[in-house]
Amino acid sequence: MPAMTRVRRVPESRRAAKNIRGRIIAVLGTGLLCASLTGCGNDGAATADAPTASASTLESGPPPSASASPPEPTPTVSDVPTPTETPTEEPAPTVTSDEPVSADSSDASALWGKAYSGTADVSVDIYDYCSTDGSRRLAGSRTYSMNNTLNLSRPRTGGGETESNPFSMLFAAGNPSQPGAVSFWSSSVSTTSSQDLAGNPRDPNLLLTYWNIGWSDGELDARLTDPHAQQAIVLNLLNWPGLLVACRSDLGQMPGGFPHALAAGTTFAGRLDGSGASLTAEGSTVDGVVAFRFTFDGTAS
Repeated sequence: MPAMTRVRRVPESRRAAKNIRGRIIAVLGTGLLCASLTGCGNDGAATADAPTASASTLESGPPPSASASPPEPTPTVSDVPTPTETPTEEPAPTVTSDEPVSADSSDASALWGKAYSGTADVSVDIYDYCSTDGSRRLAGSRTYSMNNTLNLSRPRTGGGETESNPFSMLFAAGNPSQPGAVSFWSSSVSTTSSQDLAGNPRDPNLLLTYWNIGWSDGELDARLTDPHAQQAIVLNLLNWPGLLVACRSDLGQMPGGFPHALAAGTTFAGRLDGSGASLTAEGSTVDGVVAFRFTFDGTAS
């Protein structure tokens, strides 16, 4: 009876595991081969850009160190010498006492807000045109004393302009309705009308400057340059009574007086500083009826 060969079957699961193990070994071998050569790309092939090591490079050892001597210690901050600078002294400018001290318009700002009060002795000459030929003649004179105030302030601004004087001036002798009262305004800002007497348009915030004021080293030199009669804003006035009927003094005078506009050329000059004022005024009215002169002595408050 022939011998029977007995074939042992390997289970399918064990065969599949064996195939997978073989593939893993093959992949690992390929990877080690690529790494030992040059370097592989994404698909396991060697890349052309990878650098190759020459035999001489592989045979050579590590590069020798730059210096066999031990490194020098790093110096600390205290070991580094600090350069010292020798201070140089510049001579201070010397100011001699005999140098003139110049005053400019900015010095006048110290007078802004100053108020002076005192008295003034006023002399008035009255004129009329009652002569036989109608010429101007002197009709009488009078002298009297009145309380006065003088106020200085910052130059006024209006209509985009500023008063060119070093300060704005307002002087008043007596009450406005009192016979003999005098008022000086260096400037004003018109806000009451947009037309003058002739009907011409004007800025409702028009700056009107009446006086040209000079001030230096405590000396005032002021002159009335424009009464602004054309703008109908006359503020520089002398109040004086007039006759009820011209050339008839026997018929009496108007009660309360009458404001006469001061003429251009009226002056106001003298000493003016932070402590007091001693000023003399002289001028006449536009109609030529009154000429006046007075001296004002005031103390700053």
